[in-house]
Amino acid sequence: MAAKPSIPKGTRDFSPVEMAKRNYIFNTIREVYHLYGFQQIETPAMETLSTLMGKYGEEGDKLLFKIQNSGDYFSGLTDEELLSRNAPKLACKFCEKGLRYDLTVPFARYVVMHRDEITFPFKRYQIQPVWRADRPQKGRYREFYQCDADVVGSDSLLNEVELMQIVDTVFTRFGIRVCIKINNRKILSGIAEIIGEAEKIVDITVAIDKLDKIGLDNVNAELREKGISEEAIAKLQPIILLSGSNEEKLATLKEVLASSETGLKGVEESEFILSTLKSLGLQNEIELDLTLARGLNYYTGAIFEVKALDVQIGSITGGGRYDNLTGVFGMSGVSGVGISFGADRIFDVLNQLDLYPKEAVNGTQLLFINFGAKEAAFSMNVLAQVRAAGIRAEIFPDASKMKKQMGYANAKAIPFVALVGENEMNEGKVTLKNMETGEQKLVSPQELIGELN
Repeated sequence: MAAKPSIPKGTRDFSPVEMAKRNYIFNTIREVYHLYGFQQIETPAMETLSTLMGKYGEEGDKLLFKIQNSGDYFSGLTDEELLSRNAPKLACKFCEKGLRYDLTVPFARYVVMHRDEITFPFKRYQIQPVWRADRPQKGRYREFYQCDADVVGSDSLLNEVELMQIVDTVFTRFGIRVCIKINNRKILSGIAEIIGEAEKIVDITVAIDKLDKIGLDNVNAELREKGISEEAIAKLQPIILLSGSNEEKLATLKEVLASSETGLKGVEESEFILSTLKSLGLQNEIELDLTLARGLNYYTGAIFEVKALDVQIGSITGGGRYDNLTGVFGMSGVSGVGISFGADRIFDVLNQLDLYPKEAVNGTQLLFINFGAKEAAFSMNVLAQVRAAGIRAEIFPDASKMKKQMGYANAKAIPFVALVGENEMNEGKVTLKNMETGEQKLVSPQELIGELN
């Protein structure tokens, strides 16, 4: 017997019902992006390795899926190189391409390549899969989708405001209650500066970012391990544990960071974003959170993260302001700000909370039962009218036993069935059966359309 086929670890098949749910997510996000003037682009699944390598750090480079050259990829390699068994070096010799690791680096490459055709500020969105050679585990896959939106070529904080409005609108449409967390890299830089540890900003922020997971004592222990002085750790405590309203936190930060020009600039930017959003009235909570420190090697201004309030799960959206996106490709000075929705986590949240609208996951609305050639010919005529009215309908292709055809309707959760026999054809009508209630009625094609719409 042939071996049962399988798929690579960290990848998934999606059933028709799952695809309907995923398309509901993608379509909702896409519609909101369009509302705010974002335009869609797509980039190839594979990029040249020179585009990808060196952009994600040493660990990121290890997680790139590399594509073997076609043809004799050993040509040009010496015996010494082959015997060295130096995997990274050999991979660079016979792999010239790789699968994209994220959508940001390909976007930067796109901007540089197409700069003469792009109108700045450029508002683009991308909904495509990415690949990472990570160790598969619960909630972490080797192939997954990202739903990114970025504005490049503008320093205006109105971009940050609109991105937060997009986040609020998307999750309001999904019916998911969230807390939108915001911080600023400049505030974190100012804090590191005033406690006398400016050079260790990354170590400090990586530690305090774990506050929710490991608690204050373990955060302080990690700071000590990184060589942060006891005096600096003591100065950090009231900042880490800062509480109150956003306005109260900002007022305290103005005092604490009075001697840091960089820190005060971050407070000013955060104050503008938060006060503008308050005046616009978001549906969801927005909170200034000083422990938020995602992507610090990357972000230079505002940082965003979104947490679901009714489900225990990690961040479901994130983003921030970055400078010099395109600098790695020789085009300096292009500032940008972006967000990325975690489609796979949103899928899990909507499933756990059972928030999918019925119409989003329903497929066929109406099935015509096939009683034979004459009946099928009549049904096909009505079917064309039904579909022209936008109703999702199908006919069972074979004149099988009634039980089998009804079983098909039940298996696909089709809510209505149309029965066409001799009597119906004589009257130019069909019998419409409600599969949930069992109720049947004789209707004309136009009445049928009215019932289903």
